[in-house]
Amino acid sequence: MNRPETHATGGTVNARIGKVYMKLSKAHRKTADYVLSNAFRSATMSIDELANAVGISIATANRFARALGFDGYPQFRAELVCGFEAMLAPIDNLRTEVQRPATSTEIIANSLSEDLSNLEATRRGLSPDLCQQAVRMILNAERIYIIGYGASAFLGGLMAHGLDPFCDTVLCSIGSGGPSHVARQLFKYTARDLVIGISFPRYADDVVTMLRQVQEKGVPVLALTDAPSSPLASHANITLYAQTQRQFSPNSEGAALCLIEAICSAVAHQAKSPVHAASEMTKFMLPWMYQDSGHTTRKPAASISAKPATAKKAKK
Repeated sequence: MNRPETHATGGTVNARIGKVYMKLSKAHRKTADYVLSNAFRSATMSIDELANAVGISIATANRFARALGFDGYPQFRAELVCGFEAMLAPIDNLRTEVQRPATSTEIIANSLSEDLSNLEATRRGLSPDLCQQAVRMILNAERIYIIGYGASAFLGGLMAHGLDPFCDTVLCSIGSGGPSHVARQLFKYTARDLVIGISFPRYADDVVTMLRQVQEKGVPVLALTDAPSSPLASHANITLYAQTQRQFSPNSEGAALCLIEAICSAVAHQAKSPVHAASEMTKFMLPWMYQDSGHTTRKPAASISAKPATAKKAKK
């Protein structure tokens, strides 16, 4: 039976490697070098994937884990995952799901069921007071800036689109030129304005940083996120939550979008002269909207070209 060359007891994976590195075999040093240079990637790998990446056997990979003082590879990977839990959870879920036999119809139906569950959980979690305060914050703001990155940037763009008819100035970070440009704009915001931050697991650090900065300036903040444990919640005056759990991806953007559309509906309901505002905007947008008046009947090109040909034959 092969025994590990040495044992490191306690500490993170990096600390354990540091304690025993000089005593490791050539193959184990090669493994240690790979893990130190690819910590996140290594945390996502099964033992056979790590062995293939490093170019060692599965048995050697397992002995490497024991050389660091772990009982085996599962304990080694569990320690490596620490700190990456939120980021790795969707990957682990995906790994589990793709190994489960299922038809495309079953996957689609299950996905829709997940969204239905998310929406029901989101609806049950609504607080009447917080919803009312959020709507009043939006309607009372002179300017609104919506911040989101990744998929949340598109959600922010849709929210800006939904609020635009009922608010004077609504801007969003999508296509804005990056966080530094957004920060330059937010520097001008005051207590009369509103910043809306949108982020779900995996949370965007830029959104958290900006909400912290504007909150310190006294700018009101509304956050849309998934749970009270979200880093956005501690930097917002009001936080509304949408459950966004999904097996095949980090989040359900559908549940988040439904919450956003619901907020926009509440704003439209309480806005001053919402029908007039919607009517005037539609009137202004008419030149860009397709209209089929129904007064002109156009004949197909083939029919038009057929008549001259028929006439020509008649003359002959």
